Amino acid sequence: MDDAALDTTAETQAHEHHHGYMTQKDKYLSRLRRIEGQARGIHRMVDEDTYCIDILTQISATTAALENVAMALLEDHLRHCVADAVAAGGDEGEAKLQEATAAIRRLVKS
Repeated sequence: MDDAALDTTAETQAHEHHHGYMTQKDKYLSRLRRIEGQARGIHRMVDEDTYCIDILTQISATTAALENVAMALLEDHLRHCVADAVAAGGDEGEAKLQEATAAIRRLVKS
């Protein structure tokens, strides 16, 4: 096998193991750390007997933040994992489409 073929194979293998969110991993981790802080804040609010409506407001904000992360991850998944599998053709593309559809169903139900 020549060097060009080896490079292409290595790129394909590296690309297959690269998730869509990887280019923005630090951004996702930062957002998740903020959400963890919000969840700890809710715990503290309950512990300190904070007014119910104030706790519910924080829960709503935390839920919205999680939903935003979920939607961004879904978009990355569709643009990267699903699009690549569909472009490659075959059964993998159909499997990725079904997987994405199931994920969307779960998100819509929550």
